[in-house]
Amino acid sequence: MSTVNVEVNGRQYGVGCEDGQEGHVQSLAKLFNDQVAEVAAQVGQVGELRLFLMAALLTADELADARARLAEAETRLASIEDEAASLLEAASARIEGMAR
Repeated sequence: MSTVNVEVNGRQYGVGCEDGQEGHVQSLAKLFNDQVAEVAAQVGQVGELRLFLMAALLTADELADARARLAEAETRLASIEDEAASLLEAASARIEGMAR
């Protein structure tokens, strides 16, 4: 287990993570810090807890949107796969018919 120092809203925080995941945790912290900075730019410094909560809610909203888009893409992909399978079956049946 490692500890990595990350900066959010100008403050340092020690965060535990698995060995080798330090860079990933720092990248995540940067994304979160950017979200906090965006919220702070819009509403001002309304207290760290409130800023963090608002940034977390925005991040959760983005995640929910991404999950919805992924589910939609998976549904479309399944439909395309079904259509491709039907076309291949039809082509195979034609080829077999021509071979007879």
